[in-house]
Amino acid sequence: MFTLTQLSGFVAVAEEGHFGRAAQRLRMTQPPLSRQIQQLEKELQVRLFHRDSRTVWLTPAGRAFLPDARRLLYEADSAALSARRVTAGQEGVVRVGFTATSAYGVLGGMIDTARQHLPHVELVLRELVTREQLERLSSGALDLGLVRPPGRQDLRSRLLRREPLLAALPANHPLASEPGPLELSAFDGADVVTYSPSEARYFHELLVGVFRDAAVRPNYVQYVSQVHTLLALVEVGLGITLVPSIATRLRLDGVVFREVRLPEPEPVELHLAWRDGNDNPALHALLESL
Repeated sequence: MFTLTQLSGFVAVAEEGHFGRAAQRLRMTQPPLSRQIQQLEKELQVRLFHRDSRTVWLTPAGRAFLPDARRLLYEADSAALSARRVTAGQEGVVRVGFTATSAYGVLGGMIDTARQHLPHVELVLRELVTREQLERLSSGALDLGLVRPPGRQDLRSRLLRREPLLAALPANHPLASEPGPLELSAFDGADVVTYSPSEARYFHELLVGVFRDAAVRPNYVQYVSQVHTLLALVEVGLGITLVPSIATRLRLDGVVFREVRLPEPEPVELHLAWRDGNDNPALHALLESL
């Protein structure tokens, strides 16, 4: 079959209408260019050019072949560029997991960064709790996770942000209108809706630890996995709770958020996590841009 070199020679001659000018454009001499065209015509079994002593012009077969020749050259260049972009991490797919709360404040910034710096990289997004993300990162089903501190040997992680815990109270709760930050002692004996120890383990252990260290004993009345469900239960007066500050973006009319005095001002951590040894170039380009 014909070669890309032969196609390039054909397009140059067709566009220049002259073998000498086409050879100069291709930075070669005229005899080998003439042989390329002859070989191409032989392969195609058609005559592509009419020739006289001064110029050349396309035959009907040549005019029909020219658009396809240009398209083949363009696709060959595009394929090479795509391969180089993938190798450099500038093109490809990154499968990203995220928690519900990270979608409110962090995920949008990640998407904007990728669009700005890596416009040819596609982000495939999956909302998953941290436990599910860690499993899929380890198995290779995810490339990157927005997770709570992972603490696993097979994963690498980077602290992305910290934030405080806030009290979430029903709007008609007596503590909702008190001035100044609340003390943790306000939760002692109070009905508290909290996080599931299995599906939201990080926040469950965080709140249990915060209350334990302050010698506070809440009355846990419900366990749920998602912060928006937690706030919905607060809104209907089932109890009060502590939530990450990003939850204020949910803006439930019947919920009031109050600062709380804590030994650690910003105890909530969000990490980027990925499998050690993941060789996806687009992942590492995204990590660098972030």
